[in-house]
Amino acid sequence: MTIDWKVVTGQNAQSWLIAVPHTQCLVHHDILQPLQQIQKAASEQGFQLAIASAFRSLERQSLIWNSKANGQRPVLDTNGKALDITKLTQDELLFALLRWSAIPGCSRHHWGTDLDIYDAAAVAPNYTVQLTAKECAETGVFAKFHNWLDAFFASNETGFFRPYAQDIGGIAPERWHISHAPTAGKFSALLDENRLLDWLCGQNIALIDSICAHWPLIFRRYLLLQPA
Repeated sequence: MTIDWKVVTGQNAQSWLIAVPHTQCLVHHDILQPLQQIQKAASEQGFQLAIASAFRSLERQSLIWNSKANGQRPVLDTNGKALDITKLTQDELLFALLRWSAIPGCSRHHWGTDLDIYDAAAVAPNYTVQLTAKECAETGVFAKFHNWLDAFFASNETGFFRPYAQDIGGIAPERWHISHAPTAGKFSALLDENRLLDWLCGQNIALIDSICAHWPLIFRRYLLLQPA
């Protein structure tokens, strides 16, 4: 598969996506087999690995981002508490958003290689999954599942890892977010700081002026998975 710019930014992905059986979630076809390997192993331990979010298109990410920036969805602080965005400057709002949300065109979910997961066996069918640190902490409802998953990743070569396992000053730790490194690496290798900025400037994205003003820092700290 040739990865072009539209694929990297979530605009053109249908040719290499495949549905996860018994779900409406789409993933890159190269990650389905190792994902099913983890699901099988989890099931044998009494867990049910369910997917809250997988592939996400540019349009979907834009809706999430713009809704938060416009106050239609809550913007959370590092501790998961809702902020009053009317009291924030544009720059403050930008970096508050970046703690939990990717700029449209810059999300790893665009690639179909990254998943937000939880243990459906740990909660009632009507439970509303929040994807918060509280749910995954040691006293959280999904703690046992994620503890098991840590051990499984360490002892089995599935290629999956947690890209946001530690707080390095960019995206907040997201224990629920896993990524298939061999496949995601092919996409991340194509991220070009200048080309991506030029493309972003032509998009209808909230806070674009602040994004452009802080772009070198954003690119290093939020896209490259390493401290700036």
